[in-house]
Amino acid sequence: MKDSSIIRTRRFVGSAMIFLAVAVLIISAGAKFARVPQVTGQLAAVGFSGSKLMIIATLEILSALLFLFPRTRSLGLLLVSAYLGGAIATHFGHNESVLPPALILALFWTGAWLRSPDIFAALSQSSSRSGNSKIPGPIKAS
Repeated sequence: MKDSSIIRTRRFVGSAMIFLAVAVLIISAGAKFARVPQVTGQLAAVGFSGSKLMIIATLEILSALLFLFPRTRSLGLLLVSAYLGGAIATHFGHNESVLPPALILALFWTGAWLRSPDIFAALSQSSSRSGNSKIPGPIKAS
């Protein structure tokens, strides 16, 4: 009984985190599509304007929607990670805080883990199949 309660709570919290993270990206994409002056101004300052801005908004909403649905969650997590990794790199390259995109990315990963821990099964299976779960060290020249 206690285990099922923990599982239900974990799934509920994971779902809430997923919906919050997806909402953040959809609202962000909506601001780009609506060409909100503050958003477009900040992005233009780092080199994203015009058609580039629309491509970014499209990728943002597409990755968020793919993540929202369980059947495409793995692909969505990959795309969200790539998208937010790019945001982190852009922030870092322009001496801005990387905390906002990093926190959103952490929200996605934590929500995915809480809601669907099996999403990471492929990672653990590939390391156990090789018989060595340790990360290999550098290759030594002979």
